[in-house]
Amino acid sequence: MSKSVRKRSIAWRLPSLRASVALAALAPLLSGCILGSERPDLDLDVPAHYRAAGKINADAALPVLAWWRGFRSAELTKLMESAQLYNLDIAVAIAQIVQADAQVGAAGAGLLPSISGVANAERDHTSSQTASGGGSTFSQHNLGLSASYMLDFWGKTRAQLHANEENATASRYNRDVVTLTTLATVANTYFALLAAQDELGVTRRNLEAADRILDLVQRQFNGGTASQLDLSQQQALVATQRAAIPPLEVTVGQNTATLAVLVARAPAGFRVRGGTLAAIAVPRVTPGLPSQLLYQRPDVRQAEAQLAASNFSVEVARAAFFPQIQLTGTTGVQSASLAKLFVPGAWYYTLAAGLTQPIFDGFLLESQLKAAKGAQLQALQAYRKSVLSAFADVERALIALQKYSLQEKLQNDVVASSRKAFEVSETQLRGGTVNLITVLQTQQALFTAENNLVLIRLNKMLAASALFQALGGGWTPAGTLASLKE
Repeated sequence: MSKSVRKRSIAWRLPSLRASVALAALAPLLSGCILGSERPDLDLDVPAHYRAAGKINADAALPVLAWWRGFRSAELTKLMESAQLYNLDIAVAIAQIVQADAQVGAAGAGLLPSISGVANAERDHTSSQTASGGGSTFSQHNLGLSASYMLDFWGKTRAQLHANEENATASRYNRDVVTLTTLATVANTYFALLAAQDELGVTRRNLEAADRILDLVQRQFNGGTASQLDLSQQQALVATQRAAIPPLEVTVGQNTATLAVLVARAPAGFRVRGGTLAAIAVPRVTPGLPSQLLYQRPDVRQAEAQLAASNFSVEVARAAFFPQIQLTGTTGVQSASLAKLFVPGAWYYTLAAGLTQPIFDGFLLESQLKAAKGAQLQALQAYRKSVLSAFADVERALIALQKYSLQEKLQNDVVASSRKAFEVSETQLRGGTVNLITVLQTQQALFTAENNLVLIRLNKMLAASALFQALGGGWTPAGTLASLKE
């Protein structure tokens, strides 16, 4: 090989080598401009099953979409449906979706060129400085278009678009979170109202029994077979039972007003018939698998979307370090005479390209990148916590439902025995074979047992409602949220 050929070969390889080294040096920076490259490790601890679920078939009775119908209360179903239609918190969440969608549209506009039209007419007159006066008149007419386009070479605009899209997705899951919270609040408030009505019933029945015994003690006192102490004790018991009624009526009224607000009604004209907790059924439901819960809980999906948005925000901040390339162009016609505006010689155009590279900004871009990474880390930890909290919510609800159901069965036996003891003591008091103290004790035991039964039933219903809320509401047959089908 000749020396000249060898020199040319070496000269050709050197630029190629320099380019390879330059690309290798830029690779770490350019990698940050590839969409989807900012994805931190989620590091989730997903158990295989729920401890409180035992060995039951986890998919035997997954929650249905209209899960509240399982309580078999027509009034509760009507309240739930009204809340979905008219609740103002849900309406606010829907309005936030509209705003988020508009932000997506605004971000997407940066991927398209902007075009504007311009039209103007100008007439200038310059007076002459000569003695004869006069002057000159100049006219200019212009009609044209101008366009500009920012090249998204580093993916900054597209990353911002994807971030806004993920935020819009998060706003939809936020609506689902608000809806589920609202429905659970309606159910819990309705159950609390029924519990207060049951307690009113227990108190009034106890007051009737206390009045009967007071009449008996009064007759015995008049006949000289009962003391003033016996009479005063029974009178105090009657007054105590009567004083316990107003607080329970307050609870009923306040829960009614709360339900009115939840369905966007004025409390003054809102009525709830109510009833008894004993008439409410507990739906049979199984929790599915923990891995399925990640797709069912709207708050988990919302945290996931917010994490994805923060990933794209980091890409936006990283791309800001690179040059921005803008293309501009104008075209149109101009002439001193309006009549000659559209002749071939009146046409003009201009084309321009500009590049802007940040050099020194007082570490502004670096600080913005650090802030974006901090927000990303915050979103990651929030997502991890939402997953663990979801698993814990299901475990707590399962345990509560199981134990309160068992306690209700045991408390029913307590109530039956206490009622039998009170009936026997009242009969014996009328026959004079037992003293008043024994009757008062059995009556108080019955009152306490019946009140405890009401509270246990309320706790069981709240646990059932909490389980549906922990599972994310109703599941679709395909195992996805109902809102995703919209």
